[in-house]
Amino acid sequence: MAGEGQDNLWPLPKFYFDVKLGSNHKTVSFQEVSGLDTESQLIEYRHNDNKMFSTGKMPGISKSGNVTLKKGIFVNDNSFWTWYDAIKMNIIKRETVTIQLLDENASPTMTWTLANAWPTKISSTDMKSEANEVAVESLELAHEGLTIKNGG
Repeated sequence: MAGEGQDNLWPLPKFYFDVKLGSNHKTVSFQEVSGLDTESQLIEYRHNDNKMFSTGKMPGISKSGNVTLKKGIFVNDNSFWTWYDAIKMNIIKRETVTIQLLDENASPTMTWTLANAWPTKISSTDMKSEANEVAVESLELAHEGLTIKNGG
């Protein structure tokens, strides 16, 4: 069989994960998480007496994209809309969001933490009379920093 006689190092599957919202660490089941990325803006610089006719490159300000979470819609579950509706003229309820990739024993192998996250967009499901699928809503979160660590 495939894999026999080899070492036991395999890439992690991405389908078993856990998302905790807020300071009370409420676990919410999601179908999909995307947008866990960060990048450094590029600064090009050249000294006026440099013999090379090209610029040097160095890292600038870091920025992170918004994170999108998708989940099924349940009866009487308006928690995201309530969170979004709490945003009023410079009053934003910011939360810590923790996303963990789990192993077969439900132990975290990687943890992504979003600092000061808040909902910037909510998209409800589309509706089709001949559709045969679950109603899914998506929540887009802006945040002020993404940290990653191995394990729990």
